[in-house]
Amino acid sequence: MQNDNKNTLMFIVSAFAILIGYQFFILGPNQKKVEAELQAKKVAEAQIIATQPGVVLGPDGRPAPLKLSRDAAKAQSPRLSIDTPALSGSISLKGARIDDLWLKRYDQTTSKTSPPVELFRPEGAEHAWFADFGWAGANLPGLPDSRTVWTAAPGQVLRPTSPVVLTHDNGQGLVFTRTISVDADAMFTVADNVRNQGSQILSLAPYASVQRQGIPAKLGANQIVHEGAIGVFGGEDGKTHSLKQSKYGKWKKDKPLETFPSKGGWTGITDQYWLAALVPDQSQDVTAQYRVTQAGAVDIYDVNFVGPTKALAPGQTLTQSTRLFAGAKTVPLLRQYEYGGQPPAWWKFWDSRKAQVPRFDDAIDWGIFSFFTRPIFNVLEMFFKLAGNFGVAILLLTVALKLVLYPLADKSYESMAKMKKVAPEVEKLKAKHKDDPAKQQQEMMGLYAREKINPMMGCLPMLIQIPVFYSLYKVLTVTIEMRHAPFFGWIRDLSAPEPTSLFNLFGLIPYDPGSLPMVGAMIAHLGIWPLLYGVTMWLTTAMNPPAADPIQQKIFQWFPVIFTFTLSGFAVGLVIYWCWSNVLTILQQYIIMRRYQVENPIDKIIARFKGKPAQATR
Repeated sequence: MQNDNKNTLMFIVSAFAILIGYQFFILGPNQKKVEAELQAKKVAEAQIIATQPGVVLGPDGRPAPLKLSRDAAKAQSPRLSIDTPALSGSISLKGARIDDLWLKRYDQTTSKTSPPVELFRPEGAEHAWFADFGWAGANLPGLPDSRTVWTAAPGQVLRPTSPVVLTHDNGQGLVFTRTISVDADAMFTVADNVRNQGSQILSLAPYASVQRQGIPAKLGANQIVHEGAIGVFGGEDGKTHSLKQSKYGKWKKDKPLETFPSKGGWTGITDQYWLAALVPDQSQDVTAQYRVTQAGAVDIYDVNFVGPTKALAPGQTLTQSTRLFAGAKTVPLLRQYEYGGQPPAWWKFWDSRKAQVPRFDDAIDWGIFSFFTRPIFNVLEMFFKLAGNFGVAILLLTVALKLVLYPLADKSYESMAKMKKVAPEVEKLKAKHKDDPAKQQQEMMGLYAREKINPMMGCLPMLIQIPVFYSLYKVLTVTIEMRHAPFFGWIRDLSAPEPTSLFNLFGLIPYDPGSLPMVGAMIAHLGIWPLLYGVTMWLTTAMNPPAADPIQQKIFQWFPVIFTFTLSGFAVGLVIYWCWSNVLTILQQYIIMRRYQVENPIDKIIARFKGKPAQATR
């Protein structure tokens, strides 16, 4: 069996080496060649496009997208100001768009002088993001578009207590009125009226759109969090709703156009913490789209819906009301909008009220184990309210989970302690029957039976815990409460990596280890918490039964080092959770090992400090 394990491990290592070599010597050069050819093709195409008026080539030879400064893009249109307890910004009268928005309650950095988070920015600026509303009709000239300048009474300011009114007369018999209101949090209501003062019956359909013109490079990099198009669409019965998501990369590459017929529902574009979502009337039949188009070198990501076409007779008026959520994805706020008022208490698993915005808290990426992540978040939120510190809430939640899973973990650690206790006898059996694997296995099973050891019990309870702990990891990743949340001492943002590093003496030396080539990214955040995690993982590994194969034992010995470097780049809140979870695991294992008089590394360390031999005592 030992030789089989050794051969298997050697096969895996050899296969891995072959794959790396193939990637480095064959796939890599081929990929560079293909990229060079593709770049040459794009430059050639760009030269043709550049002959068109108004197109300028960038440094890479491709058409340069319009990159006005934010202020310059904003100055392209007269505006009405937005001023609420949660939001500031302005509405562009050109196109009557909501395209300039800041979130007052959230800062971009932890600095005291940090500006608030920017959500929307006007077209013309790099990475423009805005919401558009209007009417569509076949062969109808004079419908307002992005170039139309609307009229508004001077001095209007959009506040929760004062909506603003915009008007436009197209001079061809249609008069448009748009009333925009907003609440104290993050929900706009856009009410559109169009009156037919002409002499013909017209057909119009309302539409609404959220559009991003290019995205920052960092978006889409976090694989565990959904960022991109999102929507919940209703069936014909108005009760069954399905969640449809498409990440930025997949949205562009695999499915450039997706269409979803729906009764009510909602749709929009989401980032890790922020959301811009359109909410039509829940009794209205709409057709939603996820669409990607290209303008020059800029990818335009567009989520929109179109309502049913209606006849507009002379003298009549059509109306359309659409809501726009533009803000942070906090669970209480999303649930408040979902239930049209006060959300249900966290311990309720159902609510008899009809949802006003169905499944709105699905804007948060709960993951495949949502039946775990939602309750875990509810408990975490409760601890956060009690402790007033998100880091402390993480510690309390970890303790609570350990208590709930204690019976399973206890069985697992008990089995591992017994296996470690009989490890010397197992080694003797292997040596005695090294030429007879069948006899060796038979004797080992007999030993386990006499000692009442079930080898599977060391693994099965741990497997059951995996979905729970993955769900906790998921919650800590998607929860906005961890963003910019301080802990104690030097930790000012639990959602960012450890701010110190061993390689600049934890900030005492004015030097950035991240600037080192090749290894900078690996050591930049190797601070106190990642090192503590590495120590606790080493101790946890040392308390487990050794692997059967010596080569596997050596590999497992390197795991704490590898994971210490790997996890140092994670959010420090997650590292604190893993470290604290390891501490609780070590305490539980230590108590069980003492109960069964099993030698353990903690007693060895204590004995070494005392200058005495380690003993396993009750």
